[in-house]
Amino acid sequence: MDAYSRSVSSGACKKTSKIYQDLKLARLHSASARTLSIMDTVLKVLAPSVKAALKPLDALYFESLPPSRRPRIGIVGGGFAGLRCADVLLRNGFKVTILEARNRLGGRIFQQRLPNGHLVDVGANWIHGTNDNPIMDLVQETRTAVGVWDSMSCAFDEDGRLLPLEEGEKYSTLMWKIIEDAFEHSNKHGSEIDPDRSLLDFFREQVVMRIPDTEPDYERQRNLVLQVAELWGSFVGSPLSRQSLKFFWLEECIEGENLFCAGTYHKVLEKVAQPALEGAEIRYQTRVTEVHGKSTGPNDVVRVMTADGQCLEFEEVVVTCPLGWLKQNLQAFSPPLPDRLCKAIRNISYGNLEKVYISFPTSFWLTTSLDEGRTVQGFCQWLAPKYAPDTNPNRWLNETVELGSLGAAAHPTLLFYTYGEQSHYLTSQLRSLPSQKDKDAFLFEYFRPYYSRLPSYDASDINCQPTACFATDWSGDELAGNGSYCNFQAGLLEGDKDIVAMRHGVPAEGIWLAGEHTAPFVALGTVTGAYWSGEHVAKRIVTGVLGREG
Repeated sequence: MDAYSRSVSSGACKKTSKIYQDLKLARLHSASARTLSIMDTVLKVLAPSVKAALKPLDALYFESLPPSRRPRIGIVGGGFAGLRCADVLLRNGFKVTILEARNRLGGRIFQQRLPNGHLVDVGANWIHGTNDNPIMDLVQETRTAVGVWDSMSCAFDEDGRLLPLEEGEKYSTLMWKIIEDAFEHSNKHGSEIDPDRSLLDFFREQVVMRIPDTEPDYERQRNLVLQVAELWGSFVGSPLSRQSLKFFWLEECIEGENLFCAGTYHKVLEKVAQPALEGAEIRYQTRVTEVHGKSTGPNDVVRVMTADGQCLEFEEVVVTCPLGWLKQNLQAFSPPLPDRLCKAIRNISYGNLEKVYISFPTSFWLTTSLDEGRTVQGFCQWLAPKYAPDTNPNRWLNETVELGSLGAAAHPTLLFYTYGEQSHYLTSQLRSLPSQKDKDAFLFEYFRPYYSRLPSYDASDINCQPTACFATDWSGDELAGNGSYCNFQAGLLEGDKDIVAMRHGVPAEGIWLAGEHTAPFVALGTVTGAYWSGEHVAKRIVTGVLGREG
């Protein structure tokens, strides 16, 4: 979940929300206690008899053991889940080896420098919820700049007309009210909802109820609300028609504001990676091809095979590869993963969200237009455009967030979010072009029908001509699983149980899973979720090893 999102849980419904019931069970400890030793929490949750058997314990417990007896843990993948897992394990004296197929850490958290000199996030852009969120703590600790836009979103209708502010706000407010009601309906009645019902089905019913036939121009109003609703695809990386209504409650987020990471995740990544860089063995450009559980060989160890022919042995292995990678590599595990776990990996959908950054000499859209007296600050949508038949015959919605009003971190750049078929089309076209010049020309032309409608645009003004761009290609990234993050598609039967099955892993074989797809429900698909998932697995490993040693 990357484009901006909202939490719609009130304090009153938190007691009954399945999201928050799960959070109590799945979370390791409060975000405010992020720097405390995991052992403080372990001692709180263990039964009195186990506590007595363990006697005095602290983070130095394993440091007193000979190096040969210190548990060896392999972590496949050096993203936020793997890095946080390594941090907790290292604090408790484990020997940690990170096997990273790329030549860098961070996984889907990655930055690129634009030709205008500004650093931008290739992966996640947002902090999802500010209340009791460890990522927000890290943002503050690293003094990373964040941004929020107070102005109303702007929208162009299908004919390219900029909707009046009052009209745009009316449809946006109604759209979010339906989203809120959909969360509540899914949370209360999920067990009764037909699995094939989509969020789009719910919207179609609601607009008829809320915009009756007696209202003037009711068909146009309904159509506009449905078009505005399509921007939900930028949250989950899939169209509204594919979003499960039954499991829509799983898309709810942490409470608080949703902030744009204006200073990028660069400093936060450095902070999260620091313990691993200082204490773990990190093997870059090491691609894992097979994971053999404890039952497949002697010595009660997990064996990991790599593409370059290495065979590495560990007491436990944490696989933090993206869900898309797991879907494509189930054959890598021996013995085969349990049927319920394989079913879970296949069941949960994997979205596709891409970004296109287009830079200009100045942020011309912030200058009040002479004809309409408008500016664009924050978000802008172009709804089902009819006016780009050559480049966009399918009338895919386009959405941008402008980066020119982010204070000290501002730069004259438009960030376009695309998803689904449009993302696949753009990335495939870009891959076919021979040079960066050709790629830039293609993107300038593709997005021209949209940015050329922004206030104060003048085709003859050099300040309105794009200077450079950058496009992501997660759908072409095999290590990312050719996509972005998990979501919950119509037809899903046991989405919550699927997440729990992946979260459980295969402890008996010494194989554990972590990543945003195994997070507490309230943080699925987010950076916070990946961070929490690595922390939670580390806690379980520590608890299990302590029990055996005791």
